Amino acid sequence: MKFVVDRMLGTLARWLRVLGYDTLYPGPSTDLQLLQISRAQDRILITRDIKIAKRKDDKAFFINSDKLDEQLRQVIRELKVRVESELFTRCLECNSPLEEVSKEEVKGKVPAYVFAHHQDFKHCHKCDKYYWQGTHWERITKKMEKFKSSEPR
Repeated sequence: MKFVVDRMLGTLARWLRVLGYDTLYPGPSTDLQLLQISRAQDRILITRDIKIAKRKDDKAFFINSDKLDEQLRQVIRELKVRVESELFTRCLECNSPLEEVSKEEVKGKVPAYVFAHHQDFKHCHKCDKYYWQGTHWERITKKMEKFKSSEPR
């Protein structure tokens, strides 16, 4: 399942990437541009724009709430998004797949404390960002635990 997300839902786009879903967030775009991306790339368009969502010929999904937790719960429940399948496999910034890299490869590229206290690293070759299982990872994992009950059975 792939998504394109309108500019009103940037935080939701990042969280879908955390979950491992290929999620485009093109920023300022016209309705037509979003619909074209959705059609051309076979993506579900996630939007807060009721005008787009009411179009019957397109795969548009309307988000009811402006609160992130409610948005995530709705997407998980109604689109049958899995919470644990591919956590932390996409870059949060650019959406590219992350690749595991050795500890030696990150030497001098991550803070010294991080290098000293972590063993596992991932890298985005497109935007050159590094990821590791720090406190942010733990917070995200805990947050995802509360959404498990929203998953379709």
